Amino acid sequence: MQVHDASITRLIERIGEHYRSNISNRFIRPALLQLPFDNQSWDMMESLTEKPPTQAIHLDELYREIIAAAHFVALARRELPSIRGRVIRSDQASAEKVLREMAVNNFASNLQVFADLVNELFVKLVDADKADAKGHIPLYNKMPELSNVGRLLIGS
Repeated sequence: MQVHDASITRLIERIGEHYRSNISNRFIRPALLQLPFDNQSWDMMESLTEKPPTQAIHLDELYREIIAAAHFVALARRELPSIRGRVIRSDQASAEKVLREMAVNNFASNLQVFADLVNELFVKLVDADKADAKGHIPLYNKMPELSNVGRLLIGS
């Protein structure tokens, strides 16, 4: 199933903008790349956050990208102290010290905003999936790995 909802497309664009600006920026990204996160999951994250607005959006693909994003959020929360330490220890010019400290000090709240946006996308997709199913089993019910996405994103 392809997703054609303009609000979902706009939300994906917001997720990408927020991720690039606040999560995977030039100060934080080097520390994130040291996380024990497999290449396939990084590819899924990149696919979600770099999706061109004109690209066809497939529901099963989006679900897999959301799963990767949820695992990333859970891992980044768990590794937050080491991420902070790596960013603070990074050898950068003193002129950028303030910007680096701002990025690392706001990382936890920016990660939460990212998690909230991805969760909002997940809820919208499930609603669209249910509406499109029309008497059939929705796709999200056929993907057992989606069962803990909400818990991973919310952090409980």
